[in-house]
Order: sequence, then structure tokens, then C-alpha cells
Amino acid sequence: MYRPAYALLVGVAATMGALAVTAALVLDRPLVDPEGFLGPSWLRLPLLILGAFLLDILPRTLWYSRMKPALMPDIARERIREHWDRERITLVVLGLVSFYITYVCYRNLKSFLPFIMGEDKYDRELHLIDRALMFGHEPATILHTIFGTGFSAHILSTIYLWFLPLVPLALAAWLVWSRNITFGYWFATSQCLAWSLGTASYYALPTLGPGFQYSYLYADLPDTGSSALMESLFYGRKGVIRDGAEGAVQSVAGFASLHVAITLLVALMVQYTLRNKVLHIVFWTNFAITVVATLYFGWHYIADDLAGVVIALFSFWLGGLASGQKFDRRGLSSHPTSTTSQVPVDAD
Repeated sequence: MYRPAYALLVGVAATMGALAVTAALVLDRPLVDPEGFLGPSWLRLPLLILGAFLLDILPRTLWYSRMKPALMPDIARERIREHWDRERITLVVLGLVSFYITYVCYRNLKSFLPFIMGEDKYDRELHLIDRALMFGHEPATILHTIFGTGFSAHILSTIYLWFLPLVPLALAAWLVWSRNITFGYWFATSQCLAWSLGTASYYALPTLGPGFQYSYLYADLPDTGSSALMESLFYGRKGVIRDGAEGAVQSVAGFASLHVAITLLVALMVQYTLRNKVLHIVFWTNFAITVVATLYFGWHYIADDLAGVVIALFSFWLGGLASGQKFDRRGLSSHPTSTTSQVPVDAD
């Protein structure tokens, strides 16, 4: 039933894996696991899968049992029997493994970028485009004037950094709790596509971003979590390129903005698969503020954000087709053409 989604998920992960391994061999550099706080990768994947399972079972069991231990085993067994069938387990395992491989390879290929593409960058060209679009003004200066450089900077920074936990939390939510299995495949496939296309965009148009190339434009901003992250990335890049640091990655690349791509992708998934209008507003607002924050702090040029939008729309559309969604009203809505046996197609 989900053969196209299977093929696309596995194909993206395998392609990213092959590219990362090839690049590592050619450059004679090790592949690095950039998020190693949970231990080695062979341990982390089982922990992620176990965590997704417990996240579904424990809160539900505690709530419906009213904290009465005698009722908990039956409630947990009923949930496992009804929700954690073979289709759900396959979705969770395949989605997490494919995303994990894609993301780790994305981080390594991003780190290899300066060694493969050299020092040629296109920051000047994109900066000139920014100024042309703003009639000779700097986008950062305009935004600093509109929003100020005080308390608003901390708000924008918080929203921008919310992206970091949003990525795994959103993926887990659709894999574990989507009523229709195809929605989980839709989001997992679209995420993997977006990260892989983002990787390709780094190589198509290498840039550092205005915050690194034109740092003087952001000198008046206060110290925030965003500025601390930018400083960390600067020294991380220096450590990898100049100092030969082992076990580290450089994570500086501007075009395209994956913050914009992924937050738009999440907003689209919420809009098309959930009926809660409050959530629609929350995630569209999150996307809009993220776009502002990328320009306000100098993470990206305007072209980076526009490219991120294109990546999100294409990934969302292709992931939808692969997972059996049919787009209606010229793409403004959709409905699934396949589903689990517990949820008939016409119910969605």
C-alpha cells in the first residue's frame, strides 16, 4: 500500500548515505555523528524508537487509569493492541531510521562543503540582490529599525532556536499519533526530501550568510541565544578548517534556509492534516516569525529564504504524492487515497 513512500524514504536515505561515504573516502575525513549526547549511533536508534513508544503509552495510561496501578496494565495492553500494529511499528522504525541517516549525512556533507567547493562564495552577489530588493537599503537595518534591538531580539531568538527541538518532536508526533498512517509517511518523506535538497543547495550556491560575511550590520544586537549559536558555529568552522579539529563538524552554509523550509513544511502539515484552527495559527505564526528572524540576525539573505520556501513546497507535494494524497482545489487541500483498516478513506 505504501510502496512509493517506502521507495522514496529508503532512496533518499541511501543516496545521502552513499554521497556522505564517498565524500569521506575521497577527502580522507571521518564521518562524524554530530549529535552524540545519547551515546553511539547503534544505541541511539533503539533509544529513539523506545522513546517514541513510551511517549505514546505512558501519558495515556496514566491519564485514563487516574493513577490507579491496578488499571494500568489493561489500558496499556489495549493501546498497544489497537494502535501499535505492524503498520504503525513499520512506520515508526522506517521513519526514524531514514530521517536519522539523512540528517547525519546532511550534517557531514555540510561539514565537507569547504573542502569540496573551496573558498569561492556567493555572498556578495546575494547581498547585492538584497539591497536591490530593498531599494538600496539593508534588510537587517530595516528590521532593526522596525522591531528595535532590545527585548524583541530575545523574542525573535527564542522563536528561531525553537526550531532545534521542533524537528524531532514534530516528526515523532506524526509518526506516533497520526490517525491515518499515510500522514506519517507524508511527513517523514517530506522531511527527508527537504534536508537532502537543502544539502544540494549548499553545493549549488555556497555562501556563509550575512551574519558571518557582513557582521558589522549586526553589531548593535544584544547578546541572545541566537548570537551565542552564531559565535559557536564560527569557532566550530574555524576548528574544522583551520585547526584540524577531530570529531567536529562545521555547520556554516547559508543558501538555502532550512529553518524556513522545515518550519513551512510543519505549518503545511498542520494545515492539511489537522482540523484545529488554533494550531494552524500557531504554526503559521511560527513560520512567519522564523522568516523575520533569519534576516534580523543575519542567518540568511532574502534569496535563501525564498529558496527554502521552494524546497518546502516541492518536498511537501512530492511526499504527498508518494504517500497517496490527492490534492484538491488546485492544491489548497487534500485527502488520502489509502489508509489503515481502522480509518476509512471517507472519514478524512
